[in-house]
Amino acid sequence: MRQMGFALKYIMMTLIAIVCIIPIVWMVAGSLRPYEELFQYSSSLNWHMFVPVKFTWENYKNVIFSDTNPFLRYIWNTVIVAGSVTVIVLVVSALAAFAFAKLRFRGKSIVFALFMSAMVIPGEVTLVPNYLLMNNFGWVNSYASLIVPSSLSVFGIFLLRQFFADIPNEIMEAAKIDGASVMRVFIRIVVPAAVPALITLGLMTFLGNWDSYLWPLIVINDEKKQMLQVAIASFSSLAGTDWSKILAASTIATAPILILFLFLQRYYIQGITMSGVKG
Repeated sequence: MRQMGFALKYIMMTLIAIVCIIPIVWMVAGSLRPYEELFQYSSSLNWHMFVPVKFTWENYKNVIFSDTNPFLRYIWNTVIVAGSVTVIVLVVSALAAFAFAKLRFRGKSIVFALFMSAMVIPGEVTLVPNYLLMNNFGWVNSYASLIVPSSLSVFGIFLLRQFFADIPNEIMEAAKIDGASVMRVFIRIVVPAAVPALITLGLMTFLGNWDSYLWPLIVINDEKKQMLQVAIASFSSLAGTDWSKILAASTIATAPILILFLFLQRYYIQGITMSGVKG
């Protein structure tokens, strides 16, 4: 009976995995088809739905070497913004989480509760205030408008605070008795122990900024400074939608995220199970 339960569980997991993978496989296969073949086999269930009859790299060539849409420049912009935001979020969140988890100061519980209340505010509510703030600073149409508003993550502080709270205080007290300062304890003891949680937060932050669309669309007018997802959306207009280019561009945009996740998935899963699910 127990073996039957395990078998049923793995069958369900396999089916769910197949359902999740099918759109990605169709996207990659579609990016390797000529435009006239793109929807020819989409309504009938046969193997040509996932295997092109005529393979072509023309879609990738048209996306990467386009004179009107410098796609490599968009990828570089996105790497710079997403990477900068990720580094800043990790540093700020780790320091704030350490203060909330391990330091003693008056009103800590009240400050933390007020801080966490920001998590219930929808991001769309802050769009107009953030835009007015960026406009007053003169940062509209600059990388600063993409990086600075995303540099504080309330969820990141909460995630790391849950992890830091489980680090034994005895280890930190022993280090202080040996003469270590608070910052030295943080760098030498707390941060190395929190690597899975930091990698989890880093992946979430990088992916969120890699896929960001609405905020870059609002604050960036110069096409040379635009982000990747806005560039992909530009292949669709009132004149029509070039699905071949969209599929090829989406495949290029997805590949770095998948490679990054495959290399770091062990730390990601460990970070979720050790810190994210704790109350």
